[in-house]
Amino acid sequence: MSDSLESLRRKINGATELDSVVRTMKVLAASSIVQYERAVHSLDDYYRTVELGLVAWLGQTGAAIYPDVGAHKNKGVTGAVVFGSDQGLVGQFNEVLADFVVNKLGDMPGSKYVWGVGERVQGHLADAALPVTGNFSVPNSIAAITSLVARILIEVETLREQGKVAQVYLFHNRPKSGAVYESVIQRLLPLDDTWRRGLVELPWPTGNLPEVITGGEPTLQALIREYLFISLFRACAESLASEHASRLAAMQRAEKNIDELLEELNQTFHRLRQSGIDEELFDVISGFEALAAPVQPMANHQERKDQDENRYQGFPCPAGKKGQARKVANTGEADLSVKKTIPGAPRKTG
Repeated sequence: MSDSLESLRRKINGATELDSVVRTMKVLAASSIVQYERAVHSLDDYYRTVELGLVAWLGQTGAAIYPDVGAHKNKGVTGAVVFGSDQGLVGQFNEVLADFVVNKLGDMPGSKYVWGVGERVQGHLADAALPVTGNFSVPNSIAAITSLVARILIEVETLREQGKVAQVYLFHNRPKSGAVYESVIQRLLPLDDTWRRGLVELPWPTGNLPEVITGGEPTLQALIREYLFISLFRACAESLASEHASRLAAMQRAEKNIDELLEELNQTFHRLRQSGIDEELFDVISGFEALAAPVQPMANHQERKDQDENRYQGFPCPAGKKGQARKVANTGEADLSVKKTIPGAPRKTG
């Protein structure tokens, strides 16, 4: 009983400590989601502004004046930047993304060059026979995303100039309503005719036709730099928002499971403890009843006297000695007294 209670007490203490950790992680995830969601909304507006700038430039100068940006003769090499997570407790966040990447890249011909952002997703990609060539750490704040984007752009540009990469795709999880997210793919490079035609087909939001004042190649280069930067920045911010949303959902599920476990453990503990208390009370009551039972010593004494008298009924005894014999019999010397009063019994001489 005591071992069972002690074991349950340890389990309850452990579950309580784990519940405290889960609640802390849930609060941190909830607070982080806010800043990343705000960043995503701001980036959507900025991305739309850059996109409209490209639409205005292409609409004024023509879509086929300048050659493809980022195109290379080696069209068989596909690069992929995969945004995952460094930390766990995010549910199926990395597993779902890794399966999505493997399926999409499996449909593309040629060799693959993969950059992994986050240790967790790199392991899942390696398990799926898709080794990661380059790796980056996940930024822990909005301000740290800028340096990550700069390193990725430098890496991509270096490999593109070396002819190792012809096209680059971005893979990440995009947040939806609540804690739901979806895996998406975006082509970053090359900025070819397909990309330009897609921009030209976008409708202008107002009835006034746009006009590029400065014009020329410097404007296009500035817009392209911003387009590449904001594409990577937004992908990273959306991935971080999805990661914390997934962690929040996982912590909520864990908190619910721990609360149910604690309730079950507490019920079992109280039931065993009450059972032990009941057994102790029953023992006390039984002992009290045994001590309180009525005792009849006089009845037992009279019964013994009657038995002694019945033993000597066959021996004659003088009237004056009869009471003495009864008295001596009561003291354990009845045999000797009766023997002395029997007529004709030999007497001890001298």
